[in-house]
Amino acid sequence: MERERLTITLRKDLLKQVDRTVDGQRIRNRSHAIEFLLAHSLTPEVSRAVILAGGAGVKMRPFTLELPKAMIPVQGRPILEHIFDKLRQADIRQVTVLVGPLGDKIRNHFGDGAAFGIKINYVQEGKRSGTAGGLRKAAGPSSGEPLLLIYGDVLAEIDLKDLLEYHKDTGGLATIAVTSVDQATDWGIVRLHGTKIVSFDEKPKNHIGQSHLVNAGIAVIEPKLLDYIPNKSFSMLERDVFPKLARTGELAGYLFEGQWFDIATPKIYEEALKNWQTVKA
Repeated sequence: MERERLTITLRKDLLKQVDRTVDGQRIRNRSHAIEFLLAHSLTPEVSRAVILAGGAGVKMRPFTLELPKAMIPVQGRPILEHIFDKLRQADIRQVTVLVGPLGDKIRNHFGDGAAFGIKINYVQEGKRSGTAGGLRKAAGPSSGEPLLLIYGDVLAEIDLKDLLEYHKDTGGLATIAVTSVDQATDWGIVRLHGTKIVSFDEKPKNHIGQSHLVNAGIAVIEPKLLDYIPNKSFSMLERDVFPKLARTGELAGYLFEGQWFDIATPKIYEEALKNWQTVKA
C-alpha cells in the first residue's frame, strides 16, 4: 500500500502513549504506531457475520438426509451453535445465515436468535450458487463495512477479535484464517509471505513441494471483494476469487494454532466428537 511522508506535531503526553504501543514486532516503530492507531480509530468495525450453511452435505450422508450439515451435533449442540458462541465472544451480534435444503431445521431451532444472544437474518440460497455466489446473495446491499465470513461446517478455536484487528493492518480485500494440516490437498493450499498470501491452490492433485497451510473457512471480507465475484449462476471463492487476489497481493493470511475441524466427512466428524473442546462464551 502506498504511503506519503508527513511531518506532524504532537503533545508530549500523547507521544509517550504512542511510544508505549511499540513492541518491536507487531508495531515496529513510532511511525508505524501512529499509522496503527489511526487505522484502528478510522477503519469501520466489523459488526456483521455471514455464515454459509446452504450446502447439501452429500459427503456427510446419511447424517444430512434429515439435518443440514450445520445442524449436526457436536458435544450435544449443533455446529452452528458453537459458531454463534465464537461470534458473541467477538461482540458480533448481527448474523446472516445462508440456508439451503432442510433450511427450515435451522430456522425452527434458532428462530430470530434472541435466545442465543444474537440477531439472525436468513437468506434462502435457492439454486445452488457456490461459496462466492452464496456470499453475494447473503451479503446483500453494501453498508460500506467489512464483514466476517464463516463456513457453516467449521469448528475452530480461534480468537476472532484478533483476526479482525489483524485484518485492519493488512490493507487487503480479504484476510483468511489459515491453519496447518498433514493432508493439505483436501483443502485450499496457501503460501504465505509475511502477512500476504502469494498463492492459493484449491485441492491440487499433486502436493509435492506444496505448503501444509490451508484455508480454514473463516475470512474477513471488504465490500469491494464482491465486485470480483463472477456474474454467473455458480462461482467459488476458492477457485474464482481468492487465487486472483493472491496474485494481485490483496489477500492476507492469519495463521492460528487452535483446534480446527472442517466437518466435511464422517471421519472428520468422528474426530471432532472425540477431540473438540468447548469454550464457554
